[in-house]
Formats: sequence, structure tokens, C-alpha cells
Amino acid sequence: MIVGTAGHIDHGKTSLLQALTGQTGDRRPQERERGMTIDLGYLYAELAAGAGLTGFIDVPGHEKFTHNMLAGAQGIDLVLLVVAADDGVMLQTREHLAIVELLGIPRALVAISKCDRAGAGRVEEVQRQVLDLLAPGPFADAPIFTVSSLNGQGVDELRAALLQAHNEVQARGCEGGFRLAIDRAFSVAGAGIVVTGTALSGTVAVGDKLVLGPAGKSVRIRGLHAQNQAAEQAFAGQRVALNLSGDRLELAQIHRGQWLLADWLHAPTQRIDIDFQLLPGERTFEHFHPVHLHLGTQDVIARVALLQGPRLSPGERMFAQLLINAPVHAVKGDRLILRDSSAQRTLGGGTVLDPFAPARQRRSPERLAQLQTLALSVSLEQALPALLNHSPGGLDPQRLERQFNRPRPQWSLAENIRLIDTRQGPLLFNVQRWGQLKFTLLEQLARFHEQEPDQMGPDRDRLRRFSALALERSTFISLLDELLNAGSILASGPWLHLPDHQVRLNADDEILWQQLQPLFEQAGFDPPWVRDAAKMLGEDDASVRLLLRKLARLGLMHQVVRDLFISDIVLRQMAALLLKLAEENPSIQVTTFRDALGLGRKRCIQYLEYFDRLGLTRRLGESRQIRPDNALANA
Repeated sequence: MIVGTAGHIDHGKTSLLQALTGQTGDRRPQERERGMTIDLGYLYAELAAGAGLTGFIDVPGHEKFTHNMLAGAQGIDLVLLVVAADDGVMLQTREHLAIVELLGIPRALVAISKCDRAGAGRVEEVQRQVLDLLAPGPFADAPIFTVSSLNGQGVDELRAALLQAHNEVQARGCEGGFRLAIDRAFSVAGAGIVVTGTALSGTVAVGDKLVLGPAGKSVRIRGLHAQNQAAEQAFAGQRVALNLSGDRLELAQIHRGQWLLADWLHAPTQRIDIDFQLLPGERTFEHFHPVHLHLGTQDVIARVALLQGPRLSPGERMFAQLLINAPVHAVKGDRLILRDSSAQRTLGGGTVLDPFAPARQRRSPERLAQLQTLALSVSLEQALPALLNHSPGGLDPQRLERQFNRPRPQWSLAENIRLIDTRQGPLLFNVQRWGQLKFTLLEQLARFHEQEPDQMGPDRDRLRRFSALALERSTFISLLDELLNAGSILASGPWLHLPDHQVRLNADDEILWQQLQPLFEQAGFDPPWVRDAAKMLGEDDASVRLLLRKLARLGLMHQVVRDLFISDIVLRQMAALLLKLAEENPSIQVTTFRDALGLGRKRCIQYLEYFDRLGLTRRLGESRQIRPDNALANA
């Protein structure tokens, strides 16, 4: 169990821990000189013989060091709220209580300290103050003890209550990747660099490799202490000290606020969607207000984009997006605290819903529905069906792994959820949604055929634009490939079409083709250029060129170069000639082909290059060879 203190400055937190444990804790020279706690203090003690060690984190009570208090409050199991009998409830009493409530600390005990300095009437008055303070929140029933660190009054009773809590506290689940928010880093002679913190999830063992900080520097665990004792392995919920080694690892690279993570969890982010609660005593919160964000042991600057309105009233909550000025790490369910931009008061707090928030359409109905699902769901399995219903483009399983800190082998997916492989990685889809996407794509292709009956069909990118499906290109290609493999869509070269679709020429095109066809058939291997054919018929170049391109898509003509077309019948005759030449000599020279056609060298090279593109021939230096696997040669 980890116990953290809370309370106003000079209310006796450090002295009370000394009375409880018999230890002075981790005091710094400047703290002893000034008689006040400045930074976090740590100590471990057995509350009873054989009970095992309980970790204590002593936090500073001065308002200037609230950021240190926040670093120590992360991950504790029980808060010991200390209120001095002479002073009563003070400013930092209220702020510290608000912080631990916002952080979701599950248990609390209250110690009214310095009872030796106050009479019975004053102690009762402070007890009433404490009860009134706790009444609206989750600690309304927290036990209250009157104690004195000087004469020992009530200390045994408080220790017994702590021991009972120690026996009742539930071990945290060790599922998921290891996460440690670093609160100290120092060097030990003969050992090297050591970092400490509370393990928030997973397990770690000597020899494990982790990643450090936003840069993801690889480090190895040389040794570790759990709850101040040497161990081979540590678990979530324990205070941990890790001895690190790494390539060119230096103490100056490590500081409070950094994370040690399992490598697959490493995904720094600067945009987080949260469920934000504003404290009742605050003034109205405006959209895009700057704040100090406290997450884990980090303290960074951020702006809060409200997602459900332009402002938030005191005591209310709203979905919000944090735009952070430095990389952070978070998973769903992490608690955070927001303080004002001057770091003088606590504004409120929140729960992380999505650490990889979108930059666009963050207020769309679909996105708000996703956030509502995340706010109401505890586990990945609970959230996933509804998330998929509001995710038209599917969900990235790797992102979900990191968002929920659940590796994919631990998932238990419903039968109606399918993993789709794409070139950019796998995606999760609802089976019904994937089927609907296929149906919609077929509908859109049919609509294209209705609008463009004289075209064989669109290519892939044009069909994607035409269908307007909310899919990334790689996902669209996977959807299309399934339809192609099933025969629901056919491909003629680059053109995509339904199986029963045939290109149809309109009446004007039919008339023009009847005039053009004899010209090309009579010309044989030397067809006219587009401009010449148009001039013969008294038509404009553009009309002739457009028709010939349509005929090329139909397979009746072939476009050799931009304005040179040849009929399919003549092209096949030319291919047969090439095959005959190859029988005489497998290495076909340009001059040999030229003499056989009776044409100029330039035109023959254009034809040979077209046959190269078709795959009939393969160029080897200045000659060609017939490809044995070519469909045209075997037709």
C-alpha cells in the first residue's frame, strides 16, 4: 500500500509520519533549516510486525510547491489528510482535498493534528469543519482521528486504521504494459543511474528493456527495489526504484515527469480528449483557456478546447481536448489535474478518454458519440462495438492497444468484429459495416456506368473519389480487392466495371465511327494521325481524338502514342508478323521489323515500344524478344 499525505503547510504532516513509523523520512538540508517540506519525502515502515512494508509519500503543503504535491499524489492508494487543531481547515487543505478527489484516490483517513495545542472545544469545532468539508465528496465517511505527534495521543489508533487499510487494499491488476511516472532520478556510486516512482500498471523484472521519455531511448533494468527491498520483479501499485543502463545514458537526460514504458506503449502525444470537470468554486471557464496540465508526474502547458460549448460553468463537466505544448504519455482512464496559467490555483481535473485525439472534426456528432462511449465504458470489450458503430473508417488496433493498455493477444473480440488487412496495417471493422461499404461501392459503380455509358469504367482513384466513401486509400483498396477477388467487379486493364457492363457509343459516335473505320482498315500498318483523319472527314481534331479514345477503351482501337491510333485487327496482324520473325530469329532487330512493315524507323520504334508496354516483347539492348508467357502471343 502507498499512503500519501495532504494538507496545509505547518499542519504537522512530516511529524505525524515520524510518530507513526519512527522514521524521519527523506529530509533535505534546506528543509531541515527552514522547518518545512519543499519536495516529496519517502519512507517505508512496517505498521505491525510481519505486516509487510507500507510506503509513505510526504508532500509539501505550501501553495508554491503544489506542483510537487501533485507529482507525489499520483498512484497512491490512501490519502492521509492532516488538519491542525489550532488552525483548522485552511486554503491548502481545501485545494489538496480537491486534488485527491479529482485524482480518484479510493481511500482517505483524516488526522486532526496538534491536539496538544488546542482545547476540547476547539478540537470539536475543527472536527465539524472537516465533516462539512468532506460531506459533498467521496470521503464523507472517512474516519477522523485526533492525534498529537508530541505526546502520542491517537497515534496508535491511526496506525491501527492504516494497518486495517493495508490489509484490505486490493492489489492492482498487472495486465498491460509496464508504466512508471518518474518522480526522482539520481546516481548511486558503483551502481549508476537510479529512477524511482510508483508503478501504475504491468510488471517489470531485472533484465527487461524499456523505453525512456518522449524520445523513446532504450534502457535495460540492471537491478530493482520494490517497496524499498531488493527484488527480481516489481508490480503495479508498488513504489519502485530501477537501476538503468543504456547507450550513452546520462543523469542529465532524466528528470521528473518522464515515463518508463514497455516499448509497444511508447506513443508520445500532444492532443488528448478528456472528460473535464470544473471545480464548483471556480469562475466560468472559457474555450481555449491556457492551463498547467499535471499528468503522471509531468507539469506542462496546454490549452483546453471545449467540445460541447463555448464555456463551462462552475461545478459542471464537459468533453474537452487538450492541446499540449510538449509530448506526454497517457492511456484511457488516467486522471489529470488542470491549474491556472499562473500555477496559483487548481481549476479542475479530468479523465483521459483518448490520448490520440483527432485534430479535425473533434466536435462532430460521430466524435462526440465516441467520447460518450469511452466515458461510459471501462474495458476495451465494452467500448469497441459502439466505437466501431461511430467509426466509418474503421479503428486501428495498435492505437487501441496503446489507448487501453491492452495488448491484442488479451482481447476477446465479438464474432461480428473483423480484422481487415490494408497496406498501411490492419483495421477493425464491424462485419455489417464492411458489408454495407461493399454494397455502397457497387451501387456507386453502377451509377458511374449510368452517367458514363461510353466509358469502360473508372480507375481505382477515380472510383474512390466518385464513391465518396469515408475511407483512407489503403482501406479503399482492400475493400475493392475483395470485390475483385469475388468477381463482383471486373478489371479491364486499369478500368473497373461491373461484370455485365458494356461500353455503348451514342448515336453521333456510331455515325462518326462508321466513317473512320474504313480509313484505318485500308491504311493497314500506316494509319493516319488524328489531325489527318479529322481533315479527311471534315471534323474537328478533338471530336475524332475523343472517339478514338473511347474505342481504345472498348478494345477496338489501340493508342500507340498520343495522336496515333491503330485498329485491333491490324495490331493483331502486326503481332503475328512479329511472331513469324521470331521463329526465324528470336532476336528481332528494328531494321528487320522495319523492312517487314515497309515503314520508317521512327514509326517502327513507336510500335515496338507499344508492344513492350503490352508485354508481347521485351527489349534487350537494340533488339526485341517475344515473351513466352504473353497472353497476346498465345491468343
